[in-house]
Amino acid sequence: MILDTNALSALQEKDQNLIVKIRDQPALILNMISLGEYRFGVDGSRHRTEILSWLDVLIQRATVLSPDLETLPFYSQIRHELKSAGTPIPSNDVWIAALCRQHKLAVVSRDAHFEKVNRLRRITW
Repeated sequence: MILDTNALSALQEKDQNLIVKIRDQPALILNMISLGEYRFGVDGSRHRTEILSWLDVLIQRATVLSPDLETLPFYSQIRHELKSAGTPIPSNDVWIAALCRQHKLAVVSRDAHFEKVNRLRRITW
């Protein structure tokens, strides 16, 4: 399972409901898109230094996926599906969904719009 930005926030806040959902996973998987969104939010925080220290440790312990050339057809297919259905979602979340499809992983997110993506399992807490 790949953690979305709101899952990163919940993990940093030690949300026990989330921790229960992910603790038995063989690996913690992050993605560059969510890390960018999260870092953007953290840069404006008054707790920036401590959160960035936490984030550095988390990144060292995790697998970080980034879109690559193999991700392109998944991204394009999802965008076309959503456009045809008249149910667009934020572009960054299309990239996350594409990574999930590419790697056959679920997304951990509270964002209900991921439900609009066919063949994507969303795990919430």
